[in-house]
Formats: sequence, structure tokens, C-alpha cells
Amino acid sequence: MDNRAAVREFLTSRRAKISPEQAGLPSTGRRRVPGLRRSEVAQLAGMSVEYYAQLERGALAGVSAGVLDSVARALQLDDAERAHLLRLAHEADGSSRIVRRPSAPQWSVRPALQWVLDSITSPAAVGNDRLDLLATNHLGRAMYADMLLDPASPPNFARYTFLDHSARRFYPNWDVAADMTVANLRTAAGKDPHDKRLHELVGELSTRSEEFRRRWNAHDVRTHGAGIKYFRHHIAGDLELSYETMDLRAEPGLALTVYSAAPGSPTAQALALLASWAATEQQADRQPHGR
Repeated sequence: MDNRAAVREFLTSRRAKISPEQAGLPSTGRRRVPGLRRSEVAQLAGMSVEYYAQLERGALAGVSAGVLDSVARALQLDDAERAHLLRLAHEADGSSRIVRRPSAPQWSVRPALQWVLDSITSPAAVGNDRLDLLATNHLGRAMYADMLLDPASPPNFARYTFLDHSARRFYPNWDVAADMTVANLRTAAGKDPHDKRLHELVGELSTRSEEFRRRWNAHDVRTHGAGIKYFRHHIAGDLELSYETMDLRAEPGLALTVYSAAPGSPTAQALALLASWAATEQQADRQPHGR
């Protein structure tokens, strides 16, 4: 597959992020664009300028792992960026065709998986690389109540973040959440460049949101598995939640994310309030309407 444009945009964006000082090089002469020159990256990677320029123009087909590693070191790529570079090289080789999966039918949660979700006493959700919210437990539904108002099926975190005004309140540091969202989608695009629904989502968001379009063009990628996220829920208030994300072996391409709060913390108390509100809402939904 011809992915030279994706390779060129990724490598040039990484080069632009590193100053000569960060790379341990003297800063000489005026620079028309920020970051390192091609000659400086070539020097750091131990290769000729001509060869690096060829790589940056997108010619990654057949490039050895050693060369890719040298480029990654020169550009100070993190683990997620290194993995993305390797996927771009595999795609250039045509290797992605080997692992390409046929389009899956509409996914639905297995009863046993839903039972597992419902047995978790903190917010928990199942999603895919496109950031679709596919399944959740009662507390997860309460936590994502605003997003679940969207009639789109399945609801999508990226669409919510950039197209729903309530996201600006739900994510107190909206810029950080937006950066992470787009970097996750960029990573997903590198994993499966043939995902038609992901292409459609990116196209929609690029058309409707300048904030998304600008971040998408930055070519940042990210791999996440654990950390802390901050939310501002319209019922429970401010939440500081640790999260763990785990791949589901029985559901390739899907992951389970479970949130938790430090025992005795204000967030733990807020989650208890959220659970009480969710139970009340659930009971109200079960009441017959009218006579």
C-alpha cells in the first residue's frame, strides 16, 4: 500500500518537535522552520542526508529494523511513536495485508461479559480502537449519562469530545482530553489503515471541528493502559479516577477500562453519590408511566 504521505507527515512532524538543544547539537544559523534539519537527523541516526531524505519522503518499504531504530533514537520517539513508525514500515511492505481482518458484523455484548461488567462496583466500560463505547455497567452509564444522550449508535468518545458542548464541562482540562483522544485515534489508524468506519469518523470530525482537524494534522500518537483522569459530573461533581485498561482476549480489538477511587477520598464519596443517583434513576425508569 502506498502510505508515503502518512510516513512523510509523521516524520516531518516529529523532526519539527525537537530543538537542536534537545538533541545535544549546536544551534547555528537561522531556521526557516522549527526543529531539526534533515542533515541533523541524518547525523544523529548515523546515515547520509540523501538516505534519510529518501526515508522522510516515505520510502520505508524494505527498510531494516536497525535503520528504523536509528531513526527512532534520533527523533527521540517514545514507545507509542516507535510502534507507529514500525506499523508504517510494515504497511509500506504490504505486511498489513496479512493481518487485515474482514469487516465484522455489528458487535453486541455477550451476556457473560455483561454479567462481569455488572459485578464491578466502580465505573467500567468496553470500547474499541475507534473509541466507540460498546458496553458498560450501571455506574458507567451514570458516569457517561451526557454522552449516552447522543442518538448515534454506538456512542463515540471522539464525537462527544469535539461535537458536544457538555464535554467542555465533563472534561475540566478539555485540551488534555482532546489531545489524548486524537492521539488514540491516530494510533488506531496506524494499527488498521483499512478501517472504513474509522476513516468516516475522522472525515466527519475533520469537517465539523477545526479543533480536531488541527490536532489530527499534528500526527501525535499515544498508547495508554493506566493513569489518572479528571471529570466533572453534573451530579457527582469533580472526580479524580485512576483507570486500568485491559485487552479482552475473547474479543480481539476490544478493551475493558475500569475506574477506581482512592478509599476514603472525596472521589470515593462522590462515586457513592453517583451510585445512589443511578439506582434512583433506574428505579424511576422501571415505574409504569400513567394508568
